[in-house]
Formats: sequence, structure tokens, C-alpha cells
Amino acid sequence: MSVVIETTIGDFTVDLFTNERPQTCRNFLKLCKIKYYNWSLFHTVEREFIAQTGDPTGTGKGGESVYGMVLGEKARYYEAEQMPKIKHDRVGLLSMVNCGNNMLGSQFFITLGRNLQSLDGEHCVFGEIVEGIDVILKFNQAICDDVGHRPLQDIRISHTVILEDPYDDPKGLEIPDRSPGPTEECLKSDRIGADEAIDDTAGMTEEEIIEMRKNKEAKAAATILEIVGDIPDADIAPPENVLFVCKLHPDTSDDDLEIIFGRFGQIIGCEVIRDHKTGDSLQYAFIEYADRKSCEDAYFKMNNVLIDDRRIKVDFSQSVAKMRWRGKGKGILHLNDNQVQNRNIKDDRKRPRSRSRERTERKRSRSRGRNERKRSKSRERRDRRRSRSRDRKVRQERRRSKERERNERRERSRSRERKDRRRSRSKDKRNKYDHKKHR
Repeated sequence: MSVVIETTIGDFTVDLFTNERPQTCRNFLKLCKIKYYNWSLFHTVEREFIAQTGDPTGTGKGGESVYGMVLGEKARYYEAEQMPKIKHDRVGLLSMVNCGNNMLGSQFFITLGRNLQSLDGEHCVFGEIVEGIDVILKFNQAICDDVGHRPLQDIRISHTVILEDPYDDPKGLEIPDRSPGPTEECLKSDRIGADEAIDDTAGMTEEEIIEMRKNKEAKAAATILEIVGDIPDADIAPPENVLFVCKLHPDTSDDDLEIIFGRFGQIIGCEVIRDHKTGDSLQYAFIEYADRKSCEDAYFKMNNVLIDDRRIKVDFSQSVAKMRWRGKGKGILHLNDNQVQNRNIKDDRKRPRSRSRERTERKRSRSRGRNERKRSKSRERRDRRRSRSRDRKVRQERRRSKERERNERRERSRSRERKDRRRSRSKDKRNKYDHKKHR
């Protein structure tokens, strides 16, 4: 079951955990259906933590469940589902806010970071963003005040679109004919309006503007790589004591490079990268020095130098392949060559798959099953038609054969009768002739 949430900074699609959290998903879907979340403010946004909304008052103290709207104040909150346990272990999860005593209303938040163990067991995870994850980057970039972590520029939910709703509406639920417009409180907000453009480049030169845009693009790309797991941290930097050497001769070896580059300082490691199947050189290498100064000296002296009739290119390494993230607060672990090689070996163990991927596979499997059943029924109908057609032809052929046999029997019978009559007449004539002769 999916819902598209449109906000003033972008849209994203949410898949709901209807099997694990049926009551919470029903509450959320029905609130979306009556447009309860339209123009709701993200009143709390903490970088790499959460972005909270769902309170029509915008204070974090209001809101009620759909059951309270139908049954009254006594049913304002409902009890959260605790099993199965779902952890706040990744970016883009939707979780209902615990209003006390494990009771839930309408407020929910989106996780902006990974491994948020402090939220586990306290709040109820009920969905996950499957499209539009780039909106998370915009939440993390929002400038907020220091007191309540409210963005200086309002971020609001403008609309919600239900793609699929498997639940029946509660009795007495009133569904509006159209989406409501912004309230007077929204229009009179003391913050920067959601539709107001902020000029970050005021007073900057063209070169400074270009540099700022490049930095933002690089930061966004690094954050996306961190989210998908390609790098351990968006702020990770490559080592400053490693050189990247390319355009090497295929016959240039590790020892050759170590001798040539060793005059600038102590070398910890020198490796020409080779094809793991054939062992042939890929014509580039990494050289690691014991200190940064030796690395810089080699960079300035060895760039465009001729080695084995090849003019090589030397640059500082931008690779983080030999680094692994230990976890929050544990720093970066530098791996040796064997560990890097072992890390790159494919693991044949089964890995847990995301729920959205499993749902997609189940839908495809059901679709394939339906198509196969349709094809099977079509084949059966076609076979039955062909069988009936063959039976008709066989029956017709049998009738024709019987008719031919009957006709042949009649013809033979008539032929015998004609022959018998001729013989009889011939015999009669002979008898008459003999009788006359004897007389």
C-alpha cells in the first residue's frame, strides 16, 4: 500500500507496512484520505536525526487519530503495535510519535540518519520512503533555530495522494469533496514562507557562486553515496600520503616503481593493479608513503616523467577503497591489501532484502502466475476446440465411408441382379430353341 506525500521541498512515495502495522497504517491512510495532513508543518527538523510533522497546531502537542475524530475524545489516541519489532536502522523510515503510555495519534516523523537506536522500542515504525529519497538531503540542509529545531523557512505538506487503500472507512468518517486551502495561521507565519525564494548568492561574485554550487553538488553526491552505502561517510576524505600513478608500461613492476619513487621517502606500500584473472597489468598503481611531505615531493617531481618509454601521470589518490566505517563514534578502519581483496570477494550468503523489493517481487510473481493461468486456460480451450474439430472430422469421415460402402454394396447387388437376369433370359432362349429343335 503506497501514499505519495507532496511537500514544499519535493515529493516522495511511501510504502506502508500493512502486514506488520495494520492498525497504524489504517489510521495513517484514513487521515490522508480526509486531507488531515494538508498544510501540516514540519515543526521539528534535526539534521541526521528526524523531521517531525502531523500536528495541525504546528507545536508538537496536538493531533489526534482518526478513531478520535469518529468516536470522540476518549478514542483520541490508540495503542501502538509492538510486534514484530522494527528498528530505526536506515534513512527514510516513517514512524508514529509516542504520545505517552505507548499511545499514538496523528504525529509522525521521518528518519534522516541511520542506526537511531534511541528511538527503538519507543516509537512505531509503519512505512518507508521508496521514491524521492533526495528530499531527505533537503531536510538535512534546512537551517533551523537552536531552541525548537524549527526551520527558518516553513516546510509543509501540501497534499497527500493515496495510491492503494485496502481498508474500509470507519463508520461516520466524513471525506471532503476537495483539498482544503492553507489556513490563516499558515499565511500569517512569522517564518519565511514556504513559497518564498531565498537568494543565497546575494553580494557574491560569479566565481564565488560557481564555487558554491560545485561544493553543494559535491556534498549532495557524497551524501547520496553514503545513503546507498557506497562510502562509509559523506565527509570522508581520501588519504593524503597516497599517490595515484597511471599510463604505466605493461611491463613496469611493483619493484621498479618502489625503487624509482623510493628516493623521496619511506614507502609503506607500492602496488601495480592487475587483472585478477590473467594477472596482466592494468597500467596504473598506488604508492603509499610514510608521511605527507614525501608524497607531495614525489608528486611535484615525478609527474610527466618518462618510465619504460611511457610518460606517466601522477596525482593524489582519491580512492577510499582501503577504508571501512566502524560505526558511529568508532572512526575509520584502514584495511590492508588482503582485507580489501577479501572484502571485494562476492559473498554467496543470502542477504536480507528490503520490503519494497519483496513486495515488487511478490507482485511480479502473482502477475506471472495470473498470466500463466490465463495462458494455460487459453491452451486448454484451444486444445478442446481442436479436439472437437478432429472428432467432427472423424465422424464425418466415418459417415462418408459408410455411405461409400453402402453405395458399393448396392452397386454390386444391382450388378449381380442384372447379370442374373441376363443369364436367366439367355437360358430361357436356349431352352426354347432346344424345344423347337426336338419337335
